[in-house]
Amino acid sequence: MTALVLGSAAGGGVPQWNCRCRICTAARDGRVRPRTQTAVAVTADGAHWLLLNAPPDLRGQILATPQLTPAADVGPRGSPVAAVVLTGAEIDQMAGLLHLREGHRFDLHGTGDVLDALAANPMFAVLPADRVPRHTLPAAGRVPGPGGLTIESFPVPGKIPLYREEDTTETTADVTGLIVEAHGRRLAFVPEIAAVTPQVRETLATADVVMLDGTVFTDDELIAAGAGHKTGRRMGHITIDGPGGALEALDGLPGRCIFIHLNNTNPVLLEDSAERRTVERAGWEVAHDGMEIVP
Repeated sequence: MTALVLGSAAGGGVPQWNCRCRICTAARDGRVRPRTQTAVAVTADGAHWLLLNAPPDLRGQILATPQLTPAADVGPRGSPVAAVVLTGAEIDQMAGLLHLREGHRFDLHGTGDVLDALAANPMFAVLPADRVPRHTLPAAGRVPGPGGLTIESFPVPGKIPLYREEDTTETTADVTGLIVEAHGRRLAFVPEIAAVTPQVRETLATADVVMLDGTVFTDDELIAAGAGHKTGRRMGHITIDGPGGALEALDGLPGRCIFIHLNNTNPVLLEDSAERRTVERAGWEVAHDGMEIVP
């Protein structure tokens, strides 16, 4: 099994188009790696690829990835992309599906709530069910993926999509964590999580590689940077550092651990920062676009 990081940033990417924070400025100056919005491609056989989420940057990500180039023997149209699985219904998790409307057949997996959100938006009718069949992902369970992969889903604490908040006073909700398995190797993908429960830690401990929500280093990071008015936890994201943060809650995990879904304000993006050294001393890595992972 091989995984390719197509994108490693949170919504807006790095640099964000309208941001002049110190990290976006450093990215424009070449001192920080640019990053697109989070997506990962996984294969067990090198021919059939499963996409984990479909961000708005997806077209550019596919074109930048030679492994996803159409093969010469598939006719005038085709793609190694065989399936997409969505971990939630946020814009930066599914808007990229609109780039996949040119007649290619692939399977689409999501929980009932996610598929309902797609069905409620008429724009996604450009992916008709006879060409892009939709498969309901269980809240917790296993389903077959393409090319010998197995997709295991499990609930993690999160929040409802921002565009749904006006319809309810309750913003918290479970979102989906994934474990993709092949040949006895397991890769966990959890780009959004508000807290680590004992059940989540137990599940992640079974993975050879864990790719976890690294949106913010501290809870008030966006506020301190003048880039927003919400805390990380209010946005449904655990902190990397601090009490209850990922470093504390997942200390001692046996697998390889990688932070992904990194916000443009996160100081771990600065490779010479104290925060980056904190993460690396704890045995964690920081994902970047183009990263190849072989669990």
